[in-house]
Amino acid sequence: MFGEGNAASSVLGWISIACWIVVYSPQIIENYQLESGEGLSLLFIYVWLLGDICNLTGAVMAGLLPTVIIIGVYYTLCDTVLLCQVYYYRWKRQTGRHVVPAHLPREVSEETCLIADSRLANPSERREPSITRIFVQYLAAVSFVSATGVAAYCISNWLPNDDTSPALPDTRLDWHIQVIGWTSAAAYLGARLPQIVKNFKTRCEGLAPGLFVFSIMGNTTYALSIITASRDADYLIRNASWLAGSGLTVFLDILVLSQFFYYGFVSGQRGWIDRVPT
Repeated sequence: MFGEGNAASSVLGWISIACWIVVYSPQIIENYQLESGEGLSLLFIYVWLLGDICNLTGAVMAGLLPTVIIIGVYYTLCDTVLLCQVYYYRWKRQTGRHVVPAHLPREVSEETCLIADSRLANPSERREPSITRIFVQYLAAVSFVSATGVAAYCISNWLPNDDTSPALPDTRLDWHIQVIGWTSAAAYLGARLPQIVKNFKTRCEGLAPGLFVFSIMGNTTYALSIITASRDADYLIRNASWLAGSGLTVFLDILVLSQFFYYGFVSGQRGWIDRVPT
């Protein structure tokens, strides 16, 4: 019985890893194309980074599944890349290496930076893809990432392994680890709030929806990988902070996606409020 649960946990863990390998890519590419990271709230990145550092530290101290530790390392590296992009493109603006079009306000703010970057191309050439096309694209991407995770599990399962009997999950409770884990969970939940508030100002311009699509999928499979490893009460209590940090943020990420849908609908029906006439 435990062997089946361990296999399911491993499959879900590998799918989660696959999600988190690609989760930051849409935003990194978006920042590169716009030459701006102003779609992201700096507070969102910093608090997320704090959560990732706590998550990694707690996972190592607790001796959690290797997939959990791998994910923690990758989180931290990608957060750093996003921060570097934001400050690098701000530095380019301040040193005059980024030209703002003449028809835009000369006083540069986060909002005008985003508007400038999104309009560098000819407006007639910037056709918004249909909802159906976007849905099909993300469905294909999610399916591919899921298949990649399953394939990674199969490959890892075929590799030689001297330990043929899986160890039972550790149910001992260490309060040092619990403090770190709950700090991480609070940071993950709190990080979304400044981004949600910022989206009301920027209307999600400069923000990649793929970041949150794969975050939802990664967090969901991550939480399920812990639950399927064991449903022993002591084990679940010990991992409650990691379950909360991944499971509850899914709802906030869904809220962010709802902002994308809302502002996309507004854009399609009325056009952006500050659209420049051509």
